[in-house]
Amino acid sequence: MSSEIIQVRDVPAEDVEALRTRAAARNMSLSGYLRELIHDDTSRPPMSEVLARIAARDSVEASGEDIRSLINDDHRR
Repeated sequence: MSSEIIQVRDVPAEDVEALRTRAAARNMSLSGYLRELIHDDTSRPPMSEVLARIAARDSVEASGEDIRSLINDDHRR
């Protein structure tokens, strides 16, 4: 797997300190923590794609009573 070097400029000191603290809490280097954050973010579909998929679904009609009944049935199990 190839990799690239990226640099982020002008990050506020308090943000860098918060990231360092979070990385240390996970026994990770700052670089490793940031790599994980980037990977987690790029592994998920963008919100616009998720919303488009939801909008493309058929709608479901249900009354408030229908919903309460389903919730109550689930709680009884």
